[in-house]
Amino acid sequence: QVQLVESGGGLVQAGGSLRLSCAASGSIFSISVMAWYRQAPGNKREQVAAITSGGSTNYADSVKGRFTISRDNAKNTVYLQMNSLKPEDTAVYYCNALVRRPGYRPSEYWGQGTQVTVSS
Repeated sequence: QVQLVESGGGLVQAGGSLRLSCAASGSIFSISVMAWYRQAPGNKREQVAAITSGGSTNYADSVKGRFTISRDNAKNTVYLQMNSLKPEDTAVYYCNALVRRPGYRPSEYWGQGTQVTVSS
């Protein structure tokens, strides 16, 4: 099996910064795409940023210029550097990965989520 474990959430004032980490472990052959999603109360889960194994990135318009996604392929870890945080960034942030296990087709996995709260 595969596990995704997130860390780095917390409470921060508006304008502050946080860095989220997500490490994948288990029976992993390769990981093509790693991404961060978020879900605020009453809202749908939305993709915040994504990164391929080759380093190509994509961001939601709401976070462009403020958030940076990166990954360490050797460690199967993805990061989300969040700067200039706003109260509307408050949400549970989830790590997502498209993982290929040996002998299996790629499957999608999710972390347990980490709370990010931005106070005004």
